[in-house]
Amino acid sequence: MKIGLLSDTHSYLDKKVFEYFKDCDEVWHAGDIGEKIVADELEKFKPFRAVYGNIDDKNLQALYPEDLHFTCEGLTIWMTHIGGAPPNYNPRVKKILRVQTPDIFICGHSHILRIKRDPALHGMLYMNPGAAGNHGFHVMKTIVRFEIVKKEIKNMEVIELGKRGALV
Repeated sequence: MKIGLLSDTHSYLDKKVFEYFKDCDEVWHAGDIGEKIVADELEKFKPFRAVYGNIDDKNLQALYPEDLHFTCEGLTIWMTHIGGAPPNYNPRVKKILRVQTPDIFICGHSHILRIKRDPALHGMLYMNPGAAGNHGFHVMKTIVRFEIVKKEIKNMEVIELGKRGALV
């Protein structure tokens, strides 16, 4: 299963996403979608999983959950928007992680690209793809592409889409 992961589009969907994710089986969005048209374009493109973020309106909140728990190729996944980062998880998230630790925890919100194992949580893989949109303090727009094959994560790639605000 080849996955395209992005977050924090804030109503801007860089057209390069379609090229980089063309061979992906699914696209996952870790919140702050912005306008529904962004989700609509991604849903038309590939099977799509998403959570809503703190800037998403009631319409997006009605379509997507705050937390998405699922299994992919034998690995448990938890995706939410506001998660914090190891070892400083958001208090709500920290409480849940103590009881139910997934194999992969995905969040957005910070606009900071970070992918690492958390040894305090049995080596859980923490993933924040950074921000793919133009709104925020990040310098570079980033997305992530990876594969899950028989409970193994392979071919992890961070893709830079260009500097924030650059429309070409």
